[in-house]
Amino acid sequence: MQYPTLHLGFVLLLVGTQAFFTVLSILNVRHAARLVEREREWVSTVFSIDDLDELRGYHRLTAAFSELQSWLGLGILLLVLYAGGLSWAVGLLAATGLGSISQGILFFIGLVVAAQLFSLPFSIVSTFGIEEIFGFNQQTPGLFVRDTVVTLGMSVLFVAILGGAVLAFIEFLGQWWPLAAWGLFVVFSLSMQILYPRVIAPLFNDFEPVDAGELRTAVEDVFERADFRTSAIYTMNASRRSSHLNAYFVGFGQTKRVVLFDTLVEKMRLPELQSVLAHELAHWKEKHIWKQFASSTLRMGIVFALLAFLVAFEPLYAAFGIPETATYAGLLLALLIVGPILQFTAPLANRLSLKHEREADAYAAELMGPGPMIDALGRLGGENLANPFPHPWYATFHYSHPPIPERIRLLQERHGAGTADDSTGRPGEVAPGDD
Repeated sequence: MQYPTLHLGFVLLLVGTQAFFTVLSILNVRHAARLVEREREWVSTVFSIDDLDELRGYHRLTAAFSELQSWLGLGILLLVLYAGGLSWAVGLLAATGLGSISQGILFFIGLVVAAQLFSLPFSIVSTFGIEEIFGFNQQTPGLFVRDTVVTLGMSVLFVAILGGAVLAFIEFLGQWWPLAAWGLFVVFSLSMQILYPRVIAPLFNDFEPVDAGELRTAVEDVFERADFRTSAIYTMNASRRSSHLNAYFVGFGQTKRVVLFDTLVEKMRLPELQSVLAHELAHWKEKHIWKQFASSTLRMGIVFALLAFLVAFEPLYAAFGIPETATYAGLLLALLIVGPILQFTAPLANRLSLKHEREADAYAAELMGPGPMIDALGRLGGENLANPFPHPWYATFHYSHPPIPERIRLLQERHGAGTADDSTGRPGEVAPGDD
């Protein structure tokens, strides 16, 4: 085997990264189970969960299933690479007589299809097994098939366009290709802010504008308090697939809109809903969207610089028995190496997001009062069976939002308030912390 040191480093990087995050996952499940038991009264009251075994069971099962999928995926990937699968695929594509860019497009489309086929059984078990057991799944088999086909079609389209463009940059722009690819990333990211709410999301869900009624009055009240001028607020029929609660803000300029899951509207009282809306508006008012975009753009600039070095690294090609002309295969190997680097630098990106979430919570509390925001956080946590006590190390790498007890504690410390239902400041007068 050529370049044994390179192979050893490559395998250790992938396996070591997966092992590290598996250990974090195990620590997280054990830590949460221990604190949920210790803070049983707090969790039962704030999250309104009577059966804490259900909460612990959901965490254990989803974590174990995720790790199983990750390890199987990694095992298959390494098996294919070291059984000569990559060099075989390159030879097969070369035999077509197509140009290198066309070969690369077919290569990446094949990867997308293979990844979809691999994840399909796991998606079925997750949707109709785990999510069904815990009462979250609302999806029919027919809708599941439709979503899978539409998602695959969109993935193929995007990978063909973006992958083809990057390969063309590599072939025709030489050393300047990372800069062009970085520019493409920026344009694509901005375009998605427009395309996602208007083109992509409607392929999966129906969006109804909130035009009249009690909800519209409540929305206008928040808009007036926030001095926010837009009528683009929609409810989305999320209950068609799941009973999970959520809301999000997307777009910019004339395309910006707030989307409320219909499950959120159904299960939250109006003051709580107004606080959630105020939280989402804060991300626009405080320019969090643009700050996150700038951070992501900087991060991707570094990623493309690393990819440029690796794509031009001849030993990487020789180690896996592929010609240097097969830049699409080199790009795949480069992405496999850069992936763990992104995982280990996730805390840097999360740190900015955590700051923004705390600012949005504070804004919502100032606008609507702390009580409704605290109640909303408790309801979100309980209805979604969210892990209230993630292990600190796990949260560092995985959480872009502060844990709910921390968010409640910060609101209580800042405003000296409990829930909207309890003038004495209970339940959760002092949210428990990590031990």
